Amino acid sequence: MIRIPARIAEELGVREQQVNATIALLDEGATVPFIARYRKEVTGALDDTQLRNLEERLRYLRELEDRRETILNSIDEQGKLTDELRNDINAAETKHRLEDLYLPYKPRRRTKAQIAREAGLEPLADTLYDDPGQDPETVAAGYLNPEAGVEDVKAALEGARNILMERFAEDAELLGRLRDYLWNEGVLKVSVIEGKEYEGAKFRDYFDHREPLKKMPSHRALAVLRGRNEGILTYGIAVEGESDDRRVPHPAEGKIAAHWRIRDDGRPADRWLSEVVRWTWRVKLSTQLETDLMAQVREAAEAEAIQVFANNLKDLLLLAPAGPRATLGLDPGLRTGVKVAIIDATGQVAGHGAIYPHAPKNQWDQAIEQMARWCREYNIELVAIGNGTASRETEKLVADLCKRYPELKLNRIVVSESGASIYSASEFASRELPDLDVTIRGAVSIARRLQDPLAEMVKIEPKSIGVGQYQHDVSQVQLARSLDAVVEDCVNGVGVDLNTASAPLLSRVSGLNPGTAENIIDFRSRNGAFRSRKQLLEVPRLGPKTFEQAAGFLRISQGENPLDRSAVHPEAYGVVAAIAEKNARKVADLVGDVSFLRSLNPEDYVTERFGVPTIRDIIAELEKPGRDPRPEFRFASFQEGVETLNDLKPGMTLEGTVTNVTNFGAFVDIGVHQDGLVHISALSHDFVKDPREVVKAGDIVKVKVMDVDIPRKRIALSMRLDDKPGESNRPERGQGDRKAAGKPGQGAGARDNGKGKPKQQQQPQGAMAGALAQAMASAKGKR
Repeated sequence: MIRIPARIAEELGVREQQVNATIALLDEGATVPFIARYRKEVTGALDDTQLRNLEERLRYLRELEDRRETILNSIDEQGKLTDELRNDINAAETKHRLEDLYLPYKPRRRTKAQIAREAGLEPLADTLYDDPGQDPETVAAGYLNPEAGVEDVKAALEGARNILMERFAEDAELLGRLRDYLWNEGVLKVSVIEGKEYEGAKFRDYFDHREPLKKMPSHRALAVLRGRNEGILTYGIAVEGESDDRRVPHPAEGKIAAHWRIRDDGRPADRWLSEVVRWTWRVKLSTQLETDLMAQVREAAEAEAIQVFANNLKDLLLLAPAGPRATLGLDPGLRTGVKVAIIDATGQVAGHGAIYPHAPKNQWDQAIEQMARWCREYNIELVAIGNGTASRETEKLVADLCKRYPELKLNRIVVSESGASIYSASEFASRELPDLDVTIRGAVSIARRLQDPLAEMVKIEPKSIGVGQYQHDVSQVQLARSLDAVVEDCVNGVGVDLNTASAPLLSRVSGLNPGTAENIIDFRSRNGAFRSRKQLLEVPRLGPKTFEQAAGFLRISQGENPLDRSAVHPEAYGVVAAIAEKNARKVADLVGDVSFLRSLNPEDYVTERFGVPTIRDIIAELEKPGRDPRPEFRFASFQEGVETLNDLKPGMTLEGTVTNVTNFGAFVDIGVHQDGLVHISALSHDFVKDPREVVKAGDIVKVKVMDVDIPRKRIALSMRLDDKPGESNRPERGQGDRKAAGKPGQGAGARDNGKGKPKQQQQPQGAMAGALAQAMASAKGKR
């Protein structure tokens, strides 16, 4: 354990003292949001990103230490733990290295090599290895043992070969070198299984595909792995110099021979030893190392895919809230009608119903009149329209409503329905809205998502929000852990109103869990609104430690103490009191007095417990208590008359909302029920390594339609508005200039042509085909 803080400090580029202090806080139960905001003096002001990385590395390294201890104990119990082996195991820095060292000592069923040793053939193997000048058959004749199954020379030599093969294949140094060699030099060769061409058409970009193993982007790696799992694709790792003729030695065989100092000098046993090397590679190592390396590819691809999902989720959760404005929520439908929920400014359901403007009932005028009555009665300001089936038809209905009744001054906004149906059928929705039908609950969720996306989306399991890339192909444990961390950071970054928050929202507050959240709700129901943060200590099973972790993130807008509506922690109220006293002011008078607060010198108020970083945070918070870090509310306006794929024409310029960002580009909702793709090469005239450098989920962007593939429902878009449909639209000069880009096209969705020369980035039309089309569907959560 002594090595862990030093290693993390080196990796993160911080002091070991900072790491030790953070580990101590985490072990005491402190959360990352709490540490990041309220323990800056202790950690040396590590930010939330550094703390999350530290937490993740700490988990990995502790698991590594646990595995190291298990391996040492296992080998020691076998009586085979030497000082040299112990030192090697203690020096191992990765799980791969640990397992390589443990391989010869791992308990397992009897192997062919073990059976050969039991038959007394190990001296034969040693003799031929140590002295290749001896004739194998002559020496083997002295090791016949019919009772042990060694009835002839052939059997004896086969047993000796099995012993050496196992010895060669379990050498940790050799395994490490071969793994590195294949990783750095290997090319993944992918092909379609014969007869699966039609069935696997979505994978056709990979029917004959070659790509350097270590450079394969996560979305392509996951596509290949999925194709293999579905029985469409097969793959193998090839290196330069490898021949399809199995009689020609594989380059790896030369590395095995060199490591074990085996060479063909024409001695009697040299040919036999060369065959041992050949069998070691073909039988023992080639499949094992390919499995290891593809696991490494999958691990890296999953990590990147999980990060993509986490980034998109964060952007969606931090979308600008419309705020406390009465909203009409519409869950569109055709035959079953449009479900309507009326939500007041506080988020409560004021009414609900259904209208039937579309076929077969076609009650268009009646629907408009009914909505107009609701809007007048409840002073509706916003109309939230779900983006599912009949969304554009329903938006046209609302547009007609606005045209007929301009005095209502309505704003209409299309809202993502992703996950709304899951919320509607959830146990929490049943408890929250027990008297409403499942379909009406969906309309309620749509309206509330507009008022406060964060407060509403936390009611849904993060994985159900559907902004991931191959989300069902990655480790669900790691995905859940990463997404939970994102939700926790977002909720605590914004803060939570203690008197209006739902149980799911409260449960995401630092230090709280579903149980304490329910207790807070029960306490609020019995005793009325909280008047001060101190009352939290009266909530059952909410003790001082939980209070310490949670209080700073909980707000009371109309409380007895003006600081209770701020992010100032109750433990620091004394600092604010000292500032007020020193300046002969009241605490309430300090709040919002920007000119006075900016005249203060933080160093004048430093105490033994609170340093300059915390004092600065307190003063900044007093300027605008409870400030919301989310951006100003905006929404996209879809073009009239553009409602389906058939309405799109190449060259159109439209406004849309970014719904999802992946490694290969961004998906944009332009109001035609099918998101279009802006390929990474079409995001900007400048080189783009990461699409999130340019856009994020929720952004309002202008795009040009480059290509429409109606049969496959594919739309290619460009944010380079001077691009012309039908032209090659090669990247501008400078696309490959950055050192970070490496060779032209690398890291930006380029395809490799199998000759080590990546092709230039293609215009979106080319990217729409095959695997990218399949990746589009996957990224949208369509499984």
